[in-house]
Amino acid sequence: MARAALPRRLTVGPQWYPATVSGTRRETPRARTLSLEIDGWPGHEPGQHVSVRLTAEDGYQARRSYSIASAPEQRHVELTVERMFDGEVSPYLVDEAQPGDQFEVLGPLGGYFRWTVADGGPLLLVAGGSGLVPVMAMLRHRVAAGAETPVRLIVSARTLADVLYGDELVELSSHPGVEITRALTRERPAGWSELDRRIDAAALEQFGWSPAERPKIFVCGSSGLVESVGNALVALGHPPSSVRTERFGRST
Repeated sequence: MARAALPRRLTVGPQWYPATVSGTRRETPRARTLSLEIDGWPGHEPGQHVSVRLTAEDGYQARRSYSIASAPEQRHVELTVERMFDGEVSPYLVDEAQPGDQFEVLGPLGGYFRWTVADGGPLLLVAGGSGLVPVMAMLRHRVAAGAETPVRLIVSARTLADVLYGDELVELSSHPGVEITRALTRERPAGWSELDRRIDAAALEQFGWSPAERPKIFVCGSSGLVESVGNALVALGHPPSSVRTERFGRST
């Protein structure tokens, strides 16, 4: 497969762009992916995010940040949003937004938590819940670019139904060099053969890379997951400089 080039980046900083919803896709009972047509979008790198701004008829505005789920090679920019029951923005994006609806996005944002195939590997991605979104962009980019970078993804969720991109993860795991492990922390199907607990040092040692292989590591999720996984990786011998983290707050 020929490698697809990343979209050409502009030298200007992030700015606001009009975005039109072109399609939606349910991921879990609480999460949905929105495909966006963004006029003038300069392109992004996997791991970056945008700020979404909604404006009501009376002029009231609400603004929240969401990671970009799509690879740079994809035609549309995709956001995967998890509903917060007391939220202002997420209930609209998850339950109400329809093709043709418009809002504004600021981006692309983020210069630390990002990876492209030019950065090399091997690559270790660790995610909890909606923390899967930005690292999924990295995995999609690796496949879309036709790269052979070895990548291992460990993703944690409460139940199998809570794992984002369930069918796509199964398909991606069939690609050479891609290994995906799911950790279910509450309920598991009968005969479950993957992780049946939270991601701990033993799991990272079994399903990750050894420090000698010098992987590039990206960890995204709740503060608790990021702290425990980060500490475990360093205790296993990975240099702190090789572990990049992003903590998810409440994007309501």
